[in-house]
Amino acid sequence: MDLPLVSRMCPFGETIFAEMSALALQTDSINLGQGFPDTDGPVEMLAAAKAAIDSGRNQYPPAAGVPELLASISAHQERFYGLRVDPRTQVLVTVGATEAIASVILALCEPGDEVVTFEPYYDSYAASIALAGATRRTSVLRFPDFAVDEASLRAAFSAKTRLVLLNTPHNPTGKVFTRAELELIASLAQEHDAWVVTDEVYEHLVFDGLEHIPMATLPDMFERTITISSAGKTFSATGWKVGWLSGPAEAVTAARTVKQFLTFVGSGPFQPAVALALGLGDDTYVRLRESLQGKRDLLCAALEEAGLTISRPAGTYFVIADVSPLGATDAVAFARDLPHRSGVVGIPVSVFHDDQDAARTLLRFAFCKRDEVLIEASRRLHSLGRQ
Repeated sequence: MDLPLVSRMCPFGETIFAEMSALALQTDSINLGQGFPDTDGPVEMLAAAKAAIDSGRNQYPPAAGVPELLASISAHQERFYGLRVDPRTQVLVTVGATEAIASVILALCEPGDEVVTFEPYYDSYAASIALAGATRRTSVLRFPDFAVDEASLRAAFSAKTRLVLLNTPHNPTGKVFTRAELELIASLAQEHDAWVVTDEVYEHLVFDGLEHIPMATLPDMFERTITISSAGKTFSATGWKVGWLSGPAEAVTAARTVKQFLTFVGSGPFQPAVALALGLGDDTYVRLRESLQGKRDLLCAALEEAGLTISRPAGTYFVIADVSPLGATDAVAFARDLPHRSGVVGIPVSVFHDDQDAARTLLRFAFCKRDEVLIEASRRLHSLGRQ
């Protein structure tokens, strides 16, 4: 028989994350490739999840999400950004941000529509666009500053543009889009009557006193913006898969229409725990941000001491390093060899690109690990400069 996989999904095989994680196990390497913390989130949140399980909240939750989480998401948007969203009609809980992204793209895009996004991009973006039968149009963010190229961005828009898919703070670069860049994107979306879908899962992981600016807070943008976030990154609970989206009621309804046939519902006992976590004091958010900023500085120093050129991230928990100063010309080959040479795993950035040459010698490393793990990784990386 022929290959059963539909043609539009054939380019999406095993991810580089699976390959590199397996290599980390084979070589007993420190895995700085896949982006998940190795510590748990707030103890109050963990206790609330246990209490929810013990009290019998283990069946299907309401389709839109449990009421207390919907209310907490609404309160969070107003508390941090001054955005007022109706928890009954303008918020939807999803199985992680990945499902939120897929639900929105599948709900809003017809086959042949175009989606503008930036590369490098999180790998699920391309897959979700392909599933919808839409066409990906990209603008490249280039090392080391990853600034928006206005000419390139304008060229990505056309009469077929249906939506813009934006990630800020940005994975994998660690870039936090500036107000001027967001205003440019907003003006182009308005000019082409396009929706803007913003992936803001790293919204609270912004360093050096910089500010995360949600697209929905810009003038006249709330009514065409769907904002997506999750508990996974903010509260170090990636395995709980509690995400959400908010925006105009008609867009949320469209996403809910699709979402109900993807997972229906999920994460029942974790939803009330996330509701509690979102309402924790500012000190919780500050501690997480300051802890990660220290981890960033530790790993950045180690990479520079190993002879790599880095782009110091303003947010997220990833840092991009250029391996060309060590004589490397192919980051994929370098990444596959690095565990054997130094016992550390990173991810080649080219896997997040359509334009492979834009990231030919770039590697992404995650610093959301315990300090002792990062210190040992630093010790191992130090040997690179002497090889």
